[in-house]
Amino acid sequence: MRPILIMSAINGARRTKADHPALPLSPADIATESLRCAEAGASAIHLHVRDDEGRHSLDAGRYAEAIAEIRQRGARDLILQVTTEAVGLYGPAEQMAMVRTVRPEAFSVAVRELFSDPALAGEATAFLADCAAGGMAVQYILYDGADVQRFDALAEAGQIPLANAAQLFVLGRYGDGPPSTPAAILGFLSARRHILDWSVCAFGPTESACCMAAVLLGGDVRMGFENNLHLPDGRLAPDNAALVTHFVAAARALGLRPLELAEARARLGL
Repeated sequence: MRPILIMSAINGARRTKADHPALPLSPADIATESLRCAEAGASAIHLHVRDDEGRHSLDAGRYAEAIAEIRQRGARDLILQVTTEAVGLYGPAEQMAMVRTVRPEAFSVAVRELFSDPALAGEATAFLADCAAGGMAVQYILYDGADVQRFDALAEAGQIPLANAAQLFVLGRYGDGPPSTPAAILGFLSARRHILDWSVCAFGPTESACCMAAVLLGGDVRMGFENNLHLPDGRLAPDNAALVTHFVAAARALGLRPLELAEARARLGL
């Protein structure tokens, strides 16, 4: 069966040390947690950085510092994906400016955020073309079937290049939103017209079950403290690596295996 690209979303934009004392926020802690997840079987890390008050940040310098710390620890081939998540603090212009400055090998962006301002649609189109020409791997975040249909319409209009594109289906929400369920994946798959590599992330303790369903349907996974703090049996996970370790063990029991780093880079065209 198709090997799995496992991405660890180790911190996110909203949680704090009050949610989990092992949440990595500093560059040193982010690097340590990234290497632990890689050792457990992850081939990619989804990165968020914070400002001095612990708030979500798209500061290019802070991203560069975190990336440099991970690379200096010897993780030369680990895929590092930066987020452009707005969290109500940033707009498309700021999201694009950060990517242009950092020039990461991979980044994620929500379609509904990047194309939220019609006046910037042309700039967003040029931005994505430049990213594709630069060889960046772009993961498009999709929250529902309407987002999938919008992605397809933008791709067919030539505004989203497909050569370097992958999709992330978001199952569930923060707070009191609907629970994450494996069956929700089918709604995303049935809505799309373009067949691309895809992953899921899922909120709450059903994360592992949702990720396993995605793998069995031909997808990849993104898991970690950004969306879930608990092991499948309900216990609080000691760290992100524990979530990866449990998932890899379950996958191997079904004859599945995580991608090696070189394989993962090839899959993303890096």
